[in-house]
Amino acid sequence: MFGSTLWLTLATLTGLAAGFAREWLLVAAWGAGGRSDAFLVSLFLPEALRMALAAGLLSAAALPLYQQRSVQHQHDWLGAMVPRVVLCGLALSVVLSGGAPLWVRLIGPGLDESGYVLASGSLLWLAWSAPGFLLHALLCVPLQARSKFVLAGLGSLLFNLPPVIYLATLRHQATPTGLAACCLLGSLLMPGALLPALLRDGWKPWRLTRAPGAGRELLKRIGPLLSSNLASQGLALLERMIASLLGEGAVTWVNLARKLINLPLIALMSLNQVLLGLMSATQGQQRMSLLRKGLSSATLLTVPAVAGLIGAAGALVALLLPNQAADSPLPGLLAWFAVPLMFGAWNALLARYAYAAGDTRLPLNCELAGSLLNAVLLAVLPFFFGLIGIAMAAVCGAILTGLLLMRRQQLLNHLPWRQQWLLGAAVMLLAATLLHPLSNLWLQLGLSCAYGAALLVGLGLWLKPWRPVSG
Repeated sequence: MFGSTLWLTLATLTGLAAGFAREWLLVAAWGAGGRSDAFLVSLFLPEALRMALAAGLLSAAALPLYQQRSVQHQHDWLGAMVPRVVLCGLALSVVLSGGAPLWVRLIGPGLDESGYVLASGSLLWLAWSAPGFLLHALLCVPLQARSKFVLAGLGSLLFNLPPVIYLATLRHQATPTGLAACCLLGSLLMPGALLPALLRDGWKPWRLTRAPGAGRELLKRIGPLLSSNLASQGLALLERMIASLLGEGAVTWVNLARKLINLPLIALMSLNQVLLGLMSATQGQQRMSLLRKGLSSATLLTVPAVAGLIGAAGALVALLLPNQAADSPLPGLLAWFAVPLMFGAWNALLARYAYAAGDTRLPLNCELAGSLLNAVLLAVLPFFFGLIGIAMAAVCGAILTGLLLMRRQQLLNHLPWRQQWLLGAAVMLLAATLLHPLSNLWLQLGLSCAYGAALLVGLGLWLKPWRPVSG
């Protein structure tokens, strides 16, 4: 289990690194201006679909249905579902491409007319990536059923590889249409890379099969997952819309900060998967002990990373984007976007504590309440504080979600949230006041790394998450 988790973590990290490289090369080639904003607006809906599927929107519903069948019936089910999924993808592509001018005006209301033209033209290409995304998600199901997680987890890398090569090769000569075509190629590579493994397992895609009722069965399972994901994507859409109203380049900066912040979350994703499996097999005090160990591990992983990111934000931007470092808002934005990481890590484990008890509705309600507060503050804070107002809204939403998750599960008096949250806030504040303002690049980077390492050792000696924890 831990070996699979490690390899899956590395595969996912590679894909996220390629995604960040795509954003980095985009800014390096075009700058943080109208052309970059327009392309990122056009990419929002296809990317939202890809990320939703990568998070398990289709596989979480389809995997139990696939596993309950015999081997031959599994092949029949897959053969019957492939044409349906491809048709759904084509229909979605028609909707996205046909309404491209409308979609880009909805997502990027702050773009100028030339930006709308560029974004619409790019979306006409990007829309046709939907069939590849959906087919990849479906073909991952038999691989996951046979514990072939790594191959299924390479989707993000395969998608991002063609645009990364294109931008790295052409640089300033890259065009939005060419970049969109490379993204389309990446969407075709995703399912194409899975076909050899499925053929070796005995599936014959040329053989027509029937599975009566399979489509309705899958739609019934996917409904609740879709509603939860739509709420999350709606919040991301609102962020993008607000950013487009804050001036040229704002969408690019927010998107780049989000990509960079996602990298430290990989270890937390693996931690969540392991803890959910362990908590599902236990009850009562033993489950509570596992939760406390998991939360201590989350604090140990996030607080040093967040403190280091806040302190070294300016140095990281100067190293990654030297041409944009002088007047870029990215260092402050990156520091603020790092703050919700600790609270988000806690929220993920608190939600899985409820999942282990068979309750999926309670976490959804708490997350919706936190998202609502986030959305309300998004409509206010950015117009007073600028781009960092988007991150401030995310912090408030994450804190409310965590408090509700603990209150609804009667955990407020059983978990050391006050001590660990206050400690996290204190070390973040220290990094923001002493390290973040430093102007010397290497001094800032060195001190921030040393600060993060010292925190890692100190928190490890204090929390000791590897030891058994009594309730």
